[in-house]
Amino acid sequence: MSEQMKFIVAELAKPPFNKHYNLISFDSLESVQVLQIVTDVLGEIDPKQKADIRDETAEQSAIRLLNILRILKYKPKDNDMSNFRQGLVTGDKSVIYPILTWLLVKKDELKKRAYLAKFLVKIEVPPDFMQEDDIVALYSQYEDHMEQFKDLHKRSEELKKNGLSTGDIKKDIASMEEEKEHLLKRVERLKKKVESNPSATPMLNVARNLRMERDREQKLANQKQEQKNLIMHSDQRLSRLQNQLKDLRQAAVGATPEGLLQRLEEETKTNQYIVQDQLPKQVDGRKKVVQDLQQVVSEPAMGQRDLDEIQDKIRQTNSEINELIEKRMRSNDPIDDKLSLFRQQAAIIARKKEVAAENLREAREEMVKAELELEEKQTVLKESDGGEVLKGDEFKRYVNKLRSKSTVYKKKRQELHEVRAELGVLSRTQEILKQRDDHLNHHLAMVESQKGVTGYRDTQEELEMVSTKKSELDEVKGRTLDEMADMVRKLNMKIQEKKSSLAPIIKELRPMRQKSQELSAIHEEKKAAYDTLSAGLESNRSKLEQEVRGLREEVMAEESRYHYMHSMKNILELQQKRIVDEMKAYVSSDPQEKKKAFREIYTKKIQEQENLGKGLREKQKMVRENHTSNMVQMKMWKDIERLMECKQKCVKRQQADGGGGYHDDRYAGRQDDDDITGDRLIL
Repeated sequence: MSEQMKFIVAELAKPPFNKHYNLISFDSLESVQVLQIVTDVLGEIDPKQKADIRDETAEQSAIRLLNILRILKYKPKDNDMSNFRQGLVTGDKSVIYPILTWLLVKKDELKKRAYLAKFLVKIEVPPDFMQEDDIVALYSQYEDHMEQFKDLHKRSEELKKNGLSTGDIKKDIASMEEEKEHLLKRVERLKKKVESNPSATPMLNVARNLRMERDREQKLANQKQEQKNLIMHSDQRLSRLQNQLKDLRQAAVGATPEGLLQRLEEETKTNQYIVQDQLPKQVDGRKKVVQDLQQVVSEPAMGQRDLDEIQDKIRQTNSEINELIEKRMRSNDPIDDKLSLFRQQAAIIARKKEVAAENLREAREEMVKAELELEEKQTVLKESDGGEVLKGDEFKRYVNKLRSKSTVYKKKRQELHEVRAELGVLSRTQEILKQRDDHLNHHLAMVESQKGVTGYRDTQEELEMVSTKKSELDEVKGRTLDEMADMVRKLNMKIQEKKSSLAPIIKELRPMRQKSQELSAIHEEKKAAYDTLSAGLESNRSKLEQEVRGLREEVMAEESRYHYMHSMKNILELQQKRIVDEMKAYVSSDPQEKKKAFREIYTKKIQEQENLGKGLREKQKMVRENHTSNMVQMKMWKDIERLMECKQKCVKRQQADGGGGYHDDRYAGRQDDDDITGDRLIL
């Protein structure tokens, strides 16, 4: 808090605030003075916020500050909107100091945001008003303008960022000065070349006049294009008015004065009913709604006791109404019964009138939309050179015109063939004459070179050509000026005619404008009341939303705890069931049931594993005891195997040498266990 106070005091001492406080004097300020400082800082950010707190009520100041902070997108640290609003109204320093710190730190950024908020914060229109087509059209136009402003602002920011620096501008200026010097030098060189020619001065004058005439020609062409555009717009308006006149004439075909007067009387009665009966009822209804809303806003916040009292009053009033209805039904006056019948008929007729007026209004709106679409499609058709859509007798006349044009086209085509044949002859004649002209020009050039006047003929031809063009341009300009004068005179006449035709429409429009201004003033008053009510309802809504959020979190926590406990309960129930089944199987006298017990199963498995371990230990003991003798025997077998392989190799080698086999019969067939022992293996 002390660091915030130091920062706020230091920033307030700077321009444009120039408020020289110290920590003690700033901390001793009252809540009204602190709120005035917040208002001054906001007024520096947005000039519309400059105000005196003493001229406002506490509720108005709170609504104004909350609106601007919402626009500037300030978010409280604890997100407790009810405490934040209460602290803002009472000028609580724990709420005000963070706001001041945030405003002073982001002052430049917030100025830009406040400037954009003037154009980008949408005006909230009540849904009841959005039912009217005019307001919907205006609101859509308002949104389109807002999107255009966004695009233009983005382009402006990009241009500011991408703008050239002073160094780049200086470089461009230096390069342009160098180019200027080069051009001046080039112009001087060209002047020196031209001065050597004796006819340079008149030719320069002629060229200057030609350039001036071309500039004037360009200006006249632009003016002509503008006049053509004006004529095109005037023609479009004229065609639109002619179409309206044509429609009116078609509507008047076969009509009598009595019928027209009757139709006008019906329209007058209908409009009179709408203006005198329907619209005042709608206005009174909306005024009543506004009065009810203002009364609700002006009353203080109600508690549960007030609501109970109002409910009791409503019940008492309903009971009284029911009693009065019962009394009336018991009286059963015949005169009242007759009047009630007429009242019902009058109510039915009034409802029918209202429905018919509503249908008439919708039909008129649809007719206006259809006329606009028709005009748009006709303009598109004209732009695409499609012309107007013809109907009936006009189409027949158009077909007859096409037939006459087709015969004319055939004649013109025959004439075109003849002209083309003649053109071939003339083109050949032209080629021959050009060849002779070239020959004569060549001969004339040789004569000029012999006489020392080379180029005289070309210069003379150029001067004659320039004078001819100038005379032609003068004639064209004269004709153009005459045409423009006629055109301006015709346009002025048309404008006067249009003004005279629009005068009664303008007279009708003036009272409608005054009525529109009155309605706009009423709309502003209703909008202000709506904003006040909306702020109060918004504060209550945020408080209720916070309570609902807290209760939802509690519900989520309790639900998760419930699911966890339910799962633990299911697990314990399953374990309890296993224990009960085990006890039943263990206590049962049935041997089959005992076999199913986990104790018996695991005891049996343990016994099997012990027997298996015992057999493996005996095998291990036997292997250890016979290990030495088995190793010796294994060695002997390996020696026998090597000896057999050696004998086999010897026999194969002896057979390969051709010596045949070798057999000793001394010991064959004899076997004396006492005298002879076999010390070798005989094969």
